[in-house]
Amino acid sequence: MKTTKIIFSMFTLFTAMVIINGCSENDLELVNPNGLSPETFFKTEAQVQSAVNAAYANLQTRGLYSRHIFFSQDNMSHENAGNPQLEADKKQYLDFSFDSSHGPIADYWESCYRGINKANFVIGNEERINAIDESVVSQATKQKFLGEAKFLRALYNFLLVTRFGDMPLITEIPTTTEGIAKSSADDVYALIISDLQSASASLLDKSEEANGRATKGAAIALLGKVYLYRGEHALALAEFKKLTGYALEPDYFDNFKEETEHGIESIFEIEYDDALGASAKWDSSVTGAGPNEATFRGQEYGFNDWFNVYPSDDLKNEFEDGDLRYNGNFYYEGSESAIGTVKTGPAPNVIPEGEVYIPLEREVAWKKYQNYYKDANEDQESGINFKYLRYADVLLMMAECENEVGTQDNAINLINEVRERASLDGLAYGLSKTAVFEAIVHERKVELAGEQVRFNDILRWNLTSTELAGTNFQAGKNELWPIPDREITSNENLSAADQNPGY
Repeated sequence: MKTTKIIFSMFTLFTAMVIINGCSENDLELVNPNGLSPETFFKTEAQVQSAVNAAYANLQTRGLYSRHIFFSQDNMSHENAGNPQLEADKKQYLDFSFDSSHGPIADYWESCYRGINKANFVIGNEERINAIDESVVSQATKQKFLGEAKFLRALYNFLLVTRFGDMPLITEIPTTTEGIAKSSADDVYALIISDLQSASASLLDKSEEANGRATKGAAIALLGKVYLYRGEHALALAEFKKLTGYALEPDYFDNFKEETEHGIESIFEIEYDDALGASAKWDSSVTGAGPNEATFRGQEYGFNDWFNVYPSDDLKNEFEDGDLRYNGNFYYEGSESAIGTVKTGPAPNVIPEGEVYIPLEREVAWKKYQNYYKDANEDQESGINFKYLRYADVLLMMAECENEVGTQDNAINLINEVRERASLDGLAYGLSKTAVFEAIVHERKVELAGEQVRFNDILRWNLTSTELAGTNFQAGKNELWPIPDREITSNENLSAADQNPGY
């Protein structure tokens, strides 16, 4: 059951209390003088929890996981190819033709900053929270809630810094409307690391926490990932080795079904449950306000629905013969679904009962994160969670670290653990560092297909010249997104001179 998700959408109490975009004057929400204030609010455990819950909700905006984050990352990595009906703002990710006027990029930016300011609202009231009598809220619970807020602030900042580089660094609720100047990416990473170190010390283990909340394991895994992205492999490896209580799901596809969420492989998930309401799904591009408990991922990618994208030939061809993950990622000729047996090629005028054809004569369509294992249609409201961090990802990041610090056989052990589940032969021991790295590049591509990690992998490995050849990717420009026009226009401390190179 997904009862935890109910509280993540119950945050409207705070929209009158929190300035939720500290960068832009036009997007400020001012304090209601007749409403609650921080001085009168933080008195009970329920109130503190509600403030923390508010910070989770921005992950569910259309600017992030409800719609645009999967298009942007999967299209830029060219794990997707576009069908003719794909909308222009999503095609622009495929050919890197977006600019600073791109609406969804601005929604991504604002969704993250609103989430940051909601987290800052909690962190900035740490003294008031700690002043609550322990008979009302235990000290451990207070620290746990503060740890959740720091984890979320770190996550939103990580989503921003990987896409924009230098950026405004906001650590408290702004008290003016003039905006905040850019800080260096190094300063942003320093705060991310500090927040995750603090969070990992105060959050609960997965076995002790409600599904959907940040845990100690989530903070440790994200900190390891951040260190890896920074090229600090020994530090990353030390963090990853702290993880306990996780293992691979016996069935790969169980990671991507609604009924098997929060399993033994899951470290942190972006929560959805369409049974809790999705009436705000078209209205919440940046705020997360209202019932927004569904993602468009199924509808957008589904071959029996909008089918705007399909797995690229490059991705499809990466899979080895016999790799069970091919069946976990794709529908193809002979696959079984709730609609019927999947067929490819030209469809007959009358399709036999029990069969369904992939449109446009595509050879494969996405199965991962689709509801066709149980439903004939997606209906715009998928309740399947996104796996932001799972143990297979960690194993392969650990392998990368082991390879970089010179312990290639340890790396091979970790890679083979992932390959064994896929029913593939293990790699031989004694491989060179280069050979192990190439194996990791391959393994991450097939294991984590369509999970919004490959574009960042390509960038940090400096493989754009080969992996994105022929896509219109411009080195020195498209590693970053442009700062949105509406931010530069409304933020007095940003100007056109602060724009990222090439835009």
